[in-house]
Amino acid sequence: MANFIVKKVAVLGAGVMGAQIAAHLTNAKVPVLLFDLPAKEGPKNGVAMKAIEGLKKLNPAPLGVAQLADYITPANYDDDLAKLKDCDLVIEAIAEKLEWKHDLYKKIAGAIAPHAILASNTSGIPIHKLAGALPGDLAKRFCGVHFFNPPRYMHLVELIPIPSTDAHILDQLEGFLTTTLGKGVVRALDTPNFIANRVGTAGMAFTIAHAEKLDIPFDVVDDLTGARIGRAKSATFRTGDVVGLDTLAHVINTLKTTLPNDPWLPYFDSPPWLKTLIEKGNLGQKTKAGVFKKVGKDILMFDPKSSDYVPSKGKAVPEIDKIFRKKEWGERFKLLRESAHPQAQFLWAMFRDTFHYIAVQLAEIADNARDVDFAMRWGYGNKQGPFEIWQQAGWMQVAQWVAEDIEAGKALTKVPLPAWVTSGPVAEAGGVHTQQGSWSAKESKFKPRSTHPVYARQLFPANVYGSGAQTAADGGTTVHEDEGVRLWTVGDGVLIFSMKSKLNVLGPLQVAGLHQALDLAAADYKALVIYSPGAVDGGPFSAGADLQSMQPMIQEHGLEIVEPEIRKLQSAFMRIKYSPVPVVAAVAGLALGGGCELQLHAAKRVAALESYIGLVEVGVGLIPAGGGLKEAAQQAAIQAAAAGSTNWLDFIKNRFQTIATATVAKSAIEARALGFLQASDTIVFNTYELLYVALEEAKALAACGYRPPLKTLFPVGGRDAISTIKAQLVNMRDGGFISAYDFMLGERVAYAMCGGDIEPGSLVDEEWIMNLEAKGFMDSLRDERTQERIYTMLTTGKPLRN
Repeated sequence: MANFIVKKVAVLGAGVMGAQIAAHLTNAKVPVLLFDLPAKEGPKNGVAMKAIEGLKKLNPAPLGVAQLADYITPANYDDDLAKLKDCDLVIEAIAEKLEWKHDLYKKIAGAIAPHAILASNTSGIPIHKLAGALPGDLAKRFCGVHFFNPPRYMHLVELIPIPSTDAHILDQLEGFLTTTLGKGVVRALDTPNFIANRVGTAGMAFTIAHAEKLDIPFDVVDDLTGARIGRAKSATFRTGDVVGLDTLAHVINTLKTTLPNDPWLPYFDSPPWLKTLIEKGNLGQKTKAGVFKKVGKDILMFDPKSSDYVPSKGKAVPEIDKIFRKKEWGERFKLLRESAHPQAQFLWAMFRDTFHYIAVQLAEIADNARDVDFAMRWGYGNKQGPFEIWQQAGWMQVAQWVAEDIEAGKALTKVPLPAWVTSGPVAEAGGVHTQQGSWSAKESKFKPRSTHPVYARQLFPANVYGSGAQTAADGGTTVHEDEGVRLWTVGDGVLIFSMKSKLNVLGPLQVAGLHQALDLAAADYKALVIYSPGAVDGGPFSAGADLQSMQPMIQEHGLEIVEPEIRKLQSAFMRIKYSPVPVVAAVAGLALGGGCELQLHAAKRVAALESYIGLVEVGVGLIPAGGGLKEAAQQAAIQAAAAGSTNWLDFIKNRFQTIATATVAKSAIEARALGFLQASDTIVFNTYELLYVALEEAKALAACGYRPPLKTLFPVGGRDAISTIKAQLVNMRDGGFISAYDFMLGERVAYAMCGGDIEPGSLVDEEWIMNLEAKGFMDSLRDERTQERIYTMLTTGKPLRN
């Protein structure tokens, strides 16, 4: 496949989706033109300029750092169409009106470069209808490319071709979307709302219908349909608020107007309360009010009966909690189905009708069942797709229950389950997912995974229940495994170190495992990679030191037992830094406290964009003691020397503020700006490619004759820098911005970072700073206020400001 190098992209439409797609492209260093209509007043690019400025204020942040907004170029359709000739990809993301899109296509068709791809980000309009306004040569380079909101965070992109679309266009886009933008691509059929919104919107319609029938309020529905059943915390109605209630109404209406023969058609209509909210302009998160709204610290919920907002406090009943303590879906469904409680009836009915729908519609909406499950996992944040849940619960038993409910008139429609569900290969295999592939109802066979070259970069690609494929948790060859760690390899001469503790916290077992891994790597391998198999599912790199496991040791031996453990941690991290073979940290998710220090000592870091890195010890009344302050001081000295400066405070103050305020980088890009990553470190956008890239970087370092850094002395700011920082802390304390104890912690951080009470410019070694770290840590630990903070964090998960 020929290279597809995207030098520039144009995004047409500076609305919510268009602007955020542009933002994510900029995160990936892809130059972007953001088009919109010329402004009626002020600068003609005013509409796009306002959207770009608004990106800096959104939460969750669409940009890796707010400054990236400056690299999006505003444009308008009157003056700037000629700039399209420089774009390799043009993404249309204007409002969901067919005639508006047609008018725009006619305007831009002659300006698009002959090689460029044109793609629509429509959320549900059939792509063949959109293509009706395109000349034949452009229709060959046209397809749908449906991002999910918010584009930076949602993994799914649906790629939708039409018969005229050249096959190589799809391959090029799939590679770009997967590696450059970090997306999970599902090729969808050109049917209304495609896969995720077709199933998701139908599921939401069924949920609304059953909630109304059983009189279950919005907040209770969300408590029932969120994390408890493996879905995103936003559950049902909060998800509607996030995507926009107007968008929700549109996609529901799309099903109604484009699927006149659908057996579930009576349920594809916006309920009166949704129409009322839209008429009021309460569209959800973007208008700060929708089904829910926040007033001060209170969450209010729209009440359809009074057409007003009321306090939101509804929760699932204890019976539901008891049912979901059962780990197996089959047992859960049995109990839900047998229960007389409306909430249990609601949950079973919701699942039953979703199973019914996807079975009946599979041949029409997707190439195979795997694509349905991936679409629902990646587009809606579900832990498992609906076919996976069905298969895990016992395929034939659930099918029997669904069929019985259809026959009894309990289901929403009397359309029977397709024959393939209960007889033939699927029934014999016990589900739609097998080692041979996933069931295609359209072709009546199990279809294997894509052979697109981009997936060679995913050593352990996304898996579905029943496929039997290995994961990073059990794949490769195990070299050593115990309760705390797994040391393994994929056969390329690089040892991989993975932790097995909850949140990958660093306890005695993990520290001992690190020492063992370093010994083995130096003796038998060309490099060592530190990697968390949970990275692909948003799991942490490491949440830091294991404070929980230290509690029994402290109770038995007293606080003094802690310092030897600190020294062991420091020793392991220093061994990482000075290892004779390169150590590469593959970072994704949380890398906090000791987890941050772990990756700081590696020869190189390969970090996923969604890496949240920080030294947060002051939040529990401690100071970093694993070499984090030492690394900050040493890097500041290096930067000062490069600038020819002896004013070390100028180079340490920003790092001090970051650490003293327990600031956590909200992206790998921000982590680089804060000094937690280096300019030479690699940022990866697709977590499924993280291990592959880390291994390649490790092998490259080894192949280049890697040598560890030389141990050197470096200058520190000493007592003068400490005094200056302390004066700033006094102002913050006296102004009420920090507590008296925060002041003391800040002073301890400054003392260690600046080298203690010595002359400015004094040369120290790393051991000097780490001794100060250990002392400051132990002094803090002995303080009752720190012990209160630790206890509060361990028992509530929330920081205490005392």
